Amino acid sequence: MVKLYEHPLSPYAQKVKIALAEKGVPFEAEIPPLAGGDLGQFRALNPRLEVPTLIDGDTAVFDSTVILEYVEGGLAERLLGRAAEQTASVHTWLEQQLGSRTFFNGDAFGWGDLSVVPHVQASALVGHAPPDGSRLAAWLDRVRTRPSVAAVVEAAAASMGGFEMLPQLIASGQFVREYRDHRLEWMMRSGGVEIVLDGMRKKNIRFTHQLA
Repeated sequence: MVKLYEHPLSPYAQKVKIALAEKGVPFEAEIPPLAGGDLGQFRALNPRLEVPTLIDGDTAVFDSTVILEYVEGGLAERLLGRAAEQTASVHTWLEQQLGSRTFFNGDAFGWGDLSVVPHVQASALVGHAPPDGSRLAAWLDRVRTRPSVAAVVEAAAASMGGFEMLPQLIASGQFVREYRDHRLEWMMRSGGVEIVLDGMRKKNIRFTHQLA
């Protein structure tokens, strides 16, 4: 059985869990001690100390998109859209591209949907749900009925109980935010320069893990 290091509130872990459930792949989920504790064993598996991390025998796979590709490569029923236009549409603006289709992937639930739903669901969870009557709201209601999605939604909601401790964990240095690649670029473009500079001064952000 594969093992998945994850956290219920991580949208990247959520999309991997949905993919595994949709494929019918049994897996053992474990939350690593990222907010303190001994990270030696986890660091040996993933030097970036990130979730999700998938362990399949002696193989460790990290980065959610790479994990999805790994899952795709070993199982018969593909979650990627078969038509090029369906796959490309996953990367465009949600409401516009959903249009009148049932799913982002086209006629069937797939990779596009499982990549989008964690972020839309998280927005709804903190009070920013899609507008009532919108196509995006109807899509969210539709995908929430899938057992794979319902399971990660339930797990995320259950984890919200300790979410109020996050500011204290950040202030104490036990939880370090990471900005890299597109995340850092988005912060710069969105006017978050001072947030990043403040994090550098307080040493509660990182750009990448030390690999040594």
